[in-house]
Amino acid sequence: MESWRRNLWLLWIGALVVSASYTMVVPFLPLFLLSIGVHRHVELWSAILFSAAFVAGACISPYWGSLADRYGRKPMLIRSGFTLFLVYFLTAFVHNPYELLALRLAQGLLSGFIPSAIALVGTHTPEQKVGYALATMSTATATGGIVGPLLGGAISHWLSNRIAFASAGVFVLLATIMVLLFVKEENFVPKQHRSSVWSDLGSAARNRTLVCVLCLTVLTSFSVMTIEPVLPLYIAQLGGSVQNASLLAGIVFSLSGVASILFAPRWGKLSDRAGFGLVLLIGLAGGGIGNLAQIPFHGVWGFSVVRFLYGAFFCAVYPSLNGLVVRSTDPDFRGRAFSLNQTANQVGTVLGPMVGGTAAGWFGVHGVFVLTGGLLLATLACAYWMVGRRPWAAVRRQTAAQQARQA
Repeated sequence: MESWRRNLWLLWIGALVVSASYTMVVPFLPLFLLSIGVHRHVELWSAILFSAAFVAGACISPYWGSLADRYGRKPMLIRSGFTLFLVYFLTAFVHNPYELLALRLAQGLLSGFIPSAIALVGTHTPEQKVGYALATMSTATATGGIVGPLLGGAISHWLSNRIAFASAGVFVLLATIMVLLFVKEENFVPKQHRSSVWSDLGSAARNRTLVCVLCLTVLTSFSVMTIEPVLPLYIAQLGGSVQNASLLAGIVFSLSGVASILFAPRWGKLSDRAGFGLVLLIGLAGGGIGNLAQIPFHGVWGFSVVRFLYGAFFCAVYPSLNGLVVRSTDPDFRGRAFSLNQTANQVGTVLGPMVGGTAAGWFGVHGVFVLTGGLLLATLACAYWMVGRRPWAAVRRQTAAQQARQA
C-alpha cells in the first residue's frame, strides 16, 4: 500500500477514536457536575467548562502550528494524544468544578490531535487526491460523533461517569501508540528557525487567499453553532416528551453524521475534479436552505428527513475549507496555516452558541433556524464573492506550482 494511503487509514482510525472519546464524555459534563456535588449554578458552570477549552485552544493553536512546521506534524500528534490521555484519565479523579476547569483549560492548551492529523494528511497526500483524503478524514470525526455518545452513555449508565472518562483516556492512549508506531511522516523538510507567532500572523495576513479561507471558517462555525443550544429542546417539543429528549436528540443528531459518512467521500472526489471552491458553494447553499427548510416541519420524522438532507450537503463544507488551506499555502507553512484555521473555527464555536441562545430568548426556536440559515446563505454570498475575484486565482497558481514540484 502506498505510504499516503497507509497514513490516511491509520490517521482515520486515530481521528475516529479521538472523536469518539471526546463525545463519550464532554456532552455529559453537566451530569458529571451533578455527580461531584455541584447543584448551584450548574448551567453557568457547564457554559464555562464548555467554552474554556475552545478559548484556550484558539489562543495557543498558532504556537503549536509553528512547532509543527519546525519539528513535524507527527510529534504534535503524539504530544496532543498523550496530553488528552492524561486529561481524560485525571478527570476521573476530580472532586470539585475548579479541578475540572483546570483540566479543561489544559485540554485546550495542549491538545489538537485531529487538526494535526488533518494537517499531516493534507501535506503528505498527492495533490490530485487531497480532496478525497480530507473528505475521508471528515467521515472519521462524523463516525466518532455517532459512536461516542452511545458508548459514553452506556458506560456512564452501567458503571459511572468517572469510568467513562478513564475509558476515554485509555482509548486515546491506544490511538496515540498506534500513530507512534505505524504512521510515517516522510520527506518532511523542517524550517531552519522557528518563527514567532506575530511573524506567522503577518505572513498569513499577506496571503489574501488564506485570509479569505479563515474568514469563511469563522463565519461557517459561527453560523452552524447558533442552533446548537436550542436544537435538543426543539427536538423534545417535536417528540412531545421531555423524558425521551436525550434519545430523540441523539438519533436526530446522528443523522447528520450518517449523511456525512455516506456523502463526504463523494464530495471529496468531486473537489479533486471540479475544485474546492465549487464544492464549498454547493455545501453552503445546501446548509443554508436545509436550515430554513426545517422550519415548516412540526413532526419528528419529517424534521429528521430534512436534517439528513442538510447533513448530506453541509458535510462538503469543512473538507473544502481544509482543502483550500492546502491549496493556498506552501508545505513549510501548512502546519501554521491549519493551526490558524483551527483558531478561526474555535472563535466561531465560542461565539455562535451565545448569539443563538440570546436569539432563541428573543425570537423563539424558529427564529434561530432563520438566523442560522440566513447566516449560512450570507457566508455563501461571501464565498461566491471571493471565488469570483482575484484571490482564488492564487489557489490555481499554487496548485499548478505544487504539481510541477512533484513532477
